[in-house]
Amino acid sequence: MEPGSVENLCVVYRSHDFLVVNKHWDVRIDSKAWRETLTLQKQLRHRFPELADPDTCYGFRCAGMGHRFCHQLDFSTSGALCVALNKAAAGSAYRCFKDRRVTKAYLALVRGHIQESRVTISYAIGKNSTEGRTHTMCIEGTQGCENPKPSLTELVVLEHGLYGGDPVSKVLLQPLTGRTHQLRVHCSALGHPIVGDLTYGQASGREDQPFRMMLHAFYLRVPTCTERVEACTPDPFVPALDACWSPHTLLQPLDTLIQVLRTAPDPGPTEGGAGPCSPSAPLPGPGQPPLPPAKPPETEAQRASCLQWLSEWTLEPDN
Repeated sequence: MEPGSVENLCVVYRSHDFLVVNKHWDVRIDSKAWRETLTLQKQLRHRFPELADPDTCYGFRCAGMGHRFCHQLDFSTSGALCVALNKAAAGSAYRCFKDRRVTKAYLALVRGHIQESRVTISYAIGKNSTEGRTHTMCIEGTQGCENPKPSLTELVVLEHGLYGGDPVSKVLLQPLTGRTHQLRVHCSALGHPIVGDLTYGQASGREDQPFRMMLHAFYLRVPTCTERVEACTPDPFVPALDACWSPHTLLQPLDTLIQVLRTAPDPGPTEGGAGPCSPSAPLPGPGQPPLPPAKPPETEAQRASCLQWLSEWTLEPDN
């Protein structure tokens, strides 16, 4: 996967109601700063000018696209991102995210060789109030951690190898909750920060070597009421694309886990959820059925958030 440009947006799924794109690393989804030279919003406008909303007083050049991003990816994270092409589709996708019916899986390279084949990471995550770190998150029990919330990530080790001569593990991550920076914080708390993570990585000076943060949204499935939106993006963490990465021990074939992900049943609809960023059941191992997650009833605040989310559909992004 080459660096992002306005012209090289990769679409991995398209229907009448949805797109799934393979977002480049170090690209923002959208931006309010006019100086932002490249955003996913601009890539979409370039690739699909027919999707631009003509009904704005500013005309096409400054018009908002007739779409809505169904979820978020960090600036530094690459991979599958779902875009709804109309308001009805956006509402349907929102319901899937809120009811934890969405299946997500990420690939990452992390520092060190993880000895366990599978790890469940359950550190509660809160906002960091420490001066100079207020833009970051932290785990419960650390200094300055405010309002930590339960968080759960499943990690499966795929390969051991070396990155630039240092021991590294390639892992598959499934977030079972949707906290800000959850995968990055959980990997760091486990003692195996993501390679190239300048915020939560090691302070040893080694993070100046990787050309990107090695976190990629690999698989996404959104079972809406009208269609099953499903996309699997190419694996960017292979030696052919990055000569610094040299795997030497295979622990779990990725193809096997892809098949498990694809054949796992969609979680059934529920009467509640934990918000638009909450994924579904944990990744099952071969022969293991997915575990049903706990789903508290929808609160008034969550319902208000949903209504606000949908009402903003017609708002024009300030680029």
